[in-house]
Amino acid sequence: MKKAILIATLGLAATLGTIGNAGAQVAGATALGVTITESSRIALGWSAKKSILGKTVYNDSDEKIGKVEDLIIAPDKSVSYLIIGAGGFVGIGRHDVAVPSTQIEEQNGRLVMAGASKEVVKAMPRFEYADDSAKRDRFIAGAERDITKAKAKLSDLEGKAVAASTDARSTLDKQAGLLQKDVTVAEGKLSEMKNASAKRWKEFEADVSAATLRLRKWLNTATG
Repeated sequence: MKKAILIATLGLAATLGTIGNAGAQVAGATALGVTITESSRIALGWSAKKSILGKTVYNDSDEKIGKVEDLIIAPDKSVSYLIIGAGGFVGIGRHDVAVPSTQIEEQNGRLVMAGASKEVVKAMPRFEYADDSAKRDRFIAGAERDITKAKAKLSDLEGKAVAASTDARSTLDKQAGLLQKDVTVAEGKLSEMKNASAKRWKEFEADVSAATLRLRKWLNTATG
């Protein structure tokens, strides 16, 4: 029987902890965890610790490709990947490759990637972890985009306030004033992060995230 790899078991421990508190959820609030029915379904899936990590992956010619070194969940959570150490298989030293979990199947207790010949695996791009500086750069770029959008919104509010009636102008001016304060705070927090050493950037991540979240909310709530 073939069965595609399921990564849902990563959250099993958290799931089991929510079952006993299911009755305490507040109506209208965002439900955390999963339902008892979902929990039962998850329990039939794969355990990353017991069934995936460190396990050997074979091709359909019964050749050992390599071991599962890690499991990565994509940023948008659309798909999960198995990181397979395939250097020995292709004979070129360290050569980790990322394979979508949907391409790995269980066959008679083994993890199998059909069609994974040496030529195919060798041609796969080598997987390398992003270093911390790359994460920092992506985070800063995202924060700067949020600030730019908020400034455009602020300019729009100010422009509409000029042409608005007295009552509407009062509302728009108030919104523009509050948004300006939030933009200033976000710029200040981001500046602190940029001025800190690269190794300390995570100390400022939470503050910058909170500030840019306020800006994103403005894009959906401001009248302008």
